[in-house]
Amino acid sequence: MYLLALETSCDETAAAVIDEGRNVLGAVVASQDDLHRRFGGVVPEIASRAHVERILPVIDEAMRRAGVALGDLDAVAVVNTPGLAGSLLVGLSAAKALAVALDIPLVAVNHLQAHVYACRMAADEDVFPCVGLIVSGGHTSLYRCRDPLDFELLGATIDDAAGEAFDKVAAMLGLPYPGGPSIQEAAKRGNRRAFALPRALLDDDERLDFSFSGLKTAVRYKIVGPGKPEFDKLVLPEKLVADLAASFQEAVVDCLVGKAMLCLRKTGMSTLCVGGGVAANARLRQRLEDAARREGATLHVAPPRLCTDNAVMGAIALERLRAGLVEDLDLDVLPGLVRGAF
Repeated sequence: MYLLALETSCDETAAAVIDEGRNVLGAVVASQDDLHRRFGGVVPEIASRAHVERILPVIDEAMRRAGVALGDLDAVAVVNTPGLAGSLLVGLSAAKALAVALDIPLVAVNHLQAHVYACRMAADEDVFPCVGLIVSGGHTSLYRCRDPLDFELLGATIDDAAGEAFDKVAAMLGLPYPGGPSIQEAAKRGNRRAFALPRALLDDDERLDFSFSGLKTAVRYKIVGPGKPEFDKLVLPEKLVADLAASFQEAVVDCLVGKAMLCLRKTGMSTLCVGGGVAANARLRQRLEDAARREGATLHVAPPRLCTDNAVMGAIALERLRAGLVEDLDLDVLPGLVRGAF
């Protein structure tokens, strides 16, 4: 059986061909970083237009790499939630067209479940049940994952996602977009104890939520002080940039690791799976390994190539197919964050 998976939830146009054994036969990701860099973040209209231009060439290249013809496909899967509405619609339209033309099943993929499933793909073994930590530009959430398709939200950011905070702090420091890699690189030259920055909610053992808005504001005040809104023309000393980057990164990592370990203790689970773009951060990965070892927990972190948005994690559609979960052609996009259980 051959599955074509499509991913267009934000600013990556991706396609992958996967067989019934979860073997990835061909995968392509077309990044839009260069298009959004001048704006310091993703512009939804630009993203959706780029998807329109790239979706067919990306599908064609993934099929070519897999050595599979369109007529060989047995199902097509597509992310329909959550994400940017215009971006999601491009992928869904392409998937519906293929489903109709080839008379094959259409399978819906939840982007957040897929990020955790990336750990399953990398481990090549069952990782469920587990606690799922999803850390990306749009989401910072903890889930009780009873199986690949049964998730219960236990905690989430009450304001900015961690990835969004990385992008905004990078802009304050004059570092290029995307902010995650830029701050990680700058932090290598800095002292992570140089600035005492807040770790919101970290000492609250009753909540599994996150908050990064105050941390972002604290970094701003370290640069210009309160009551001074204009600082975009400042040229910051290299040492200040490095120290702030390192201190900020450490504060974010403290919160993510602390709440993830608390979640393991509260749920009684012994496995933690981590996915999303921020999970590519080297400092976070090291701290998670150290903390999981102390807790006696099993840790699975998606490899960096599967942390950022990709279609390989769309292999979760195989789980839905096995459960008989296929969609009608009236399937719509659900841009907003899915809360609760799903």
